[in-house]
Amino acid sequence: MELTRKLETLLRSLYTRHGRRKSGCCVCEGVRAVGELFARRPELVRFTVATERGLAEYGPVSGDLYTLSESRFAEFAGTVNSQGILAVAAIPAPPGEETPPEVPFIFALDGLGDPGNFGTICRTLRSTGLDELWYTKGSIDPYGDKAIRSGLGVQFALKLRCFENLEALRAAAARFGYDKVFLTDPHQGESCFTAPDLFQRSVVVIGGEANGVNDLAAARRVTIPMPGNYESLNAAQAATVFLFEYVRRLTTA
Repeated sequence: MELTRKLETLLRSLYTRHGRRKSGCCVCEGVRAVGELFARRPELVRFTVATERGLAEYGPVSGDLYTLSESRFAEFAGTVNSQGILAVAAIPAPPGEETPPEVPFIFALDGLGDPGNFGTICRTLRSTGLDELWYTKGSIDPYGDKAIRSGLGVQFALKLRCFENLEALRAAAARFGYDKVFLTDPHQGESCFTAPDLFQRSVVVIGGEANGVNDLAAARRVTIPMPGNYESLNAAQAATVFLFEYVRRLTTA
């Protein structure tokens, strides 16, 4: 099948936040990311675009498929050295406002602007067995092409909820009984390794790369002890420490 001009326009628009909002779709590129999409949410797939090389590596796909030459595919790919396959999918609807999370604690991101870090955190979160991630509007779009590539499409296995700011996020969490908020801080606070109730019906918030977490009244500060006295870890590194401290407690209790 040949791509129509309408589909070409749609595909190009999905590399912009405005285009994704307008269409309600996103682009998922790469063998593993496309594989995750088809495995987790095949009903979201609108169509697939691939080269012969990409299909040889990925295998057969279901639904509408458009096969392009390498040079033609490169016009729509988001990477220079593409794997030759991408899929356009509907962006999943978030859980309903009254749908309670089914996790022991809520992991949240506040103003996280780097798509690589966002995607990596999504993958790390899922590897711990958690499937709920909350974030504020100042964060990167989790369904942007770079975030999806970094996350290898794991976003389609998660329940993502977006909030106007930390106050709104805290209010929503409190309605569901998550009444403690921990703000991560590179310089001060309780140690993440000893705070006894860190993962007990709580919200743990990682801040953005440049400015950290926004302040929130009555929230508790929690930190990663760093004997090397280094300024800070990046957001994905810090998130990994916190998430696997949760796993450590879970597996040694």
